[in-house]
Amino acid sequence: MHRIFSGIQPSGELHIGNYLGAIRNWVALQAQHECIYCIVDLHAITQPYDTATLAPRTVDMAVGLLAAGIDPSRSTLFVQSHVPQHAELMWALNTVTPLGELERMTQFKEKSARQESVPAGLLNYPILQAADILLYKADGVPVGEDQLQHLELAREIARRWNTRFGVKTFPEPQPLISQARRIMGLDGRAKMSKSLGNTVGVLDPPEAVWEKLRPSITDPARKTRKDPGDPEICNVFTMHRALSTPEQVSHVDGQCRTAGWGCLDCKRLLADNMIAELAPVRERAAELRAHPERVSEVLAEGAERCRAIAAATMAEVRDAMGLAAP
Repeated sequence: MHRIFSGIQPSGELHIGNYLGAIRNWVALQAQHECIYCIVDLHAITQPYDTATLAPRTVDMAVGLLAAGIDPSRSTLFVQSHVPQHAELMWALNTVTPLGELERMTQFKEKSARQESVPAGLLNYPILQAADILLYKADGVPVGEDQLQHLELAREIARRWNTRFGVKTFPEPQPLISQARRIMGLDGRAKMSKSLGNTVGVLDPPEAVWEKLRPSITDPARKTRKDPGDPEICNVFTMHRALSTPEQVSHVDGQCRTAGWGCLDCKRLLADNMIAELAPVRERAAELRAHPERVSEVLAEGAERCRAIAAATMAEVRDAMGLAAP
């Protein structure tokens, strides 16, 4: 058994991209490993945000994760800002991280290009990610390909730290590459994101699922019902791979390539399967919302457990750095 760490920003309710791309894998991992899952609210404040909604969105994300199958008897779920050692370790790791390594991060270059004034927090975002992982001495981190660069930086920071202070405080976390294909937004032009309005919410009612899927972009070459399509470039087909049976996937593939089905036929089957998959998740979420104290208890217990681990790690860090004991 290994220790696994992963985090998700408090964007509010989970959407199908989160669910298929990460959360189903998190649920599977907790059966075999010691898993620590974090709602990373400190990461969320590196971009402009609404202070009135951050806390409710954090709770909503916790509800979604628990409803989706994160089991507090097998995993630890907590809120990042409830464990102050994350920020403390980040500051210590700043001292061994070259500026150039941060400036070359692809996500930093993309996000900073859209801002007139770039906050230092956006530049230091990957160091906080490294602190999140290294604080718990995680052996593995489930990631998509878009996060591999940040994880490699965390590994490099661990090596630099251990070399600089002549200790082996931090193991180098290994990537656990998700086999799930990346789910694009329903508009077909960007990663699925609630802020872009191109998502299907995991807790959406059945009628909303169909309303959102119905106009979603498919193969742009299929301009008429009679045109054959290429399912390999269709985002709807990508979701079929994750939610439909192998027999259904094969059938959809054939019907698309021969124009036996129109895109609405394909979307209708996907909507039915998505609604069936998410029905128990919606039921569990409704129960949790009826008893919010259960969610608060899970987060409080998770934070307490993580503070104990974090305190032990930071005692080692402070000792290695030669800081005076408190």
